[in-house]
Amino acid sequence: MHVKVLLLAAALALAGASSASAFRLTSPAFRPGGAIPKRFTCDGADVSPPLRWTAPPRRTRSLAIVFVDTSTKPSYMHWLAWGIAPSVRGLVPAARLKLQGRNDFGRPGYGGPCPPSGTKHRYVFRVYALRKPLKLAAGASARDLAKALKPGNILGQANLAGTYLR
Repeated sequence: MHVKVLLLAAALALAGASSASAFRLTSPAFRPGGAIPKRFTCDGADVSPPLRWTAPPRRTRSLAIVFVDTSTKPSYMHWLAWGIAPSVRGLVPAARLKLQGRNDFGRPGYGGPCPPSGTKHRYVFRVYALRKPLKLAAGASARDLAKALKPGNILGQANLAGTYLR
């Protein structure tokens, strides 16, 4: 099964969870569903945008973040990070995180939106609240992260979608 399908399955498993509905993700850089500013794309500084989230569900021991282009089939992984303390309530622009995996650009860290010219793509940031910290080394693949994100370990998920048109 493809890694993005596994991540989607984990997200769908949480769709009805009441604890997940109170967990919210926003960015002061763009409104939900709005355009992601150029600074945070391959056409700009290509740094991660500022993100803010509400308190995760009780018993959260760790957080993980993914950023995917959902307009491609399969979806394209732009960022994967984990090992974030549950007390953290957001990230500054160009956040430097210790535990980041290889994105679909083939490098660790954030890779901003970079769709073909003239095509608007939809992107989604997802913050996962985890029951147990993930046992993954820095540089792990999206496939490794998908295997580690077992539905029984996910207490909640917060999403923020945005678009980008070149």
